[in-house]
Amino acid sequence: MKKISYKFSNTRVDYYLAYGISHLKDIVNPAQTVLITDENIFSAHTRRFNKWNTIVLKPGEEYKVQATVDSVIEQLIELGADRKTTLVGIGGGVITDITGYVASVYMRGISFGFIPTSILAMVDASIGGKNGIDVGVYKNMVGVIRQPAFILHDMIFLNTLPEAEWQNGFAEIIKHACIKDASMFKELQSRSLSYYRKSKRSACELIQRNVILKSKVVQADEFEEGDRKLLNFGHTLGHALENQYELSHGQAVSIGMTYACEISEQLRGFKDTGKVIEVLGQYGLPTYASFDKKKTFEVLQKDKKKVSAVMNYILLDKIGKGVIQQIPLEKLKALIDQF
Repeated sequence: MKKISYKFSNTRVDYYLAYGISHLKDIVNPAQTVLITDENIFSAHTRRFNKWNTIVLKPGEEYKVQATVDSVIEQLIELGADRKTTLVGIGGGVITDITGYVASVYMRGISFGFIPTSILAMVDASIGGKNGIDVGVYKNMVGVIRQPAFILHDMIFLNTLPEAEWQNGFAEIIKHACIKDASMFKELQSRSLSYYRKSKRSACELIQRNVILKSKVVQADEFEEGDRKLLNFGHTLGHALENQYELSHGQAVSIGMTYACEISEQLRGFKDTGKVIEVLGQYGLPTYASFDKKKTFEVLQKDKKKVSAVMNYILLDKIGKGVIQQIPLEKLKALIDQF
């Protein structure tokens, strides 16, 4: 077990790494806490929710919408939740996003924490204070930046995690390695998904390494005015594809990283596209794909990283060194059209 804390602009976030959900009662008052989870987590771990007020949602990205938020708020009112209530999201990125968003708007803001149950949520979605919902095909179009009070990791949840969800999470791990950690990339090259699934100790160490990497990036640039943008490597094109083609987040980001590497070759002289593609494939992730370029570019133009007629696109100079490059939309369209 390991506890670390990071100080952000308005609050401190405590990370309880490799703890257990049984420790939750030591962090929050059960009588003033409401757990939010989904049907899959609840059915696989029902006894862990005994004696806790719990709201159970339908699973999946298609439910990360305002209608779900409205439903949760109605249930909170029925439960008598007030300004002393703490919400705890137990699930993947959809649950953490919804929980953080609801907690930020309910009664103008109440306390919340996360117990992420997927690799993706552990290394990415739960960290950094981004909470929000989708609007149609537009990912995370509505939301807030507000930090949780705590994040608790219980590795037991990985025992019931399907292989597809391991792949989903490793897309973000590979992303972190590409933009910030060349030695992690080498480790990933030398190992495999089956290795980490069998060696929970190695998986735990890798997850903690990613938690620390992302937390430091966010701490230095909480409101995404500079280097935090690097965390969007693969996401600009990825988000434009994700809901359009009903891809998992990891699949969409993996495809996005593939083409970001291709653009990096042309604009930055990046030489290791082949290595990135090989590692993505090694972890069961897609790379090149056919997609409707016209429709995808229309969606991409609504991306939050667009400023006027320029997109802040994340590219690579080399493995372990991501860069922010401003690409005029007209040039970006030409680059995408050639794929």
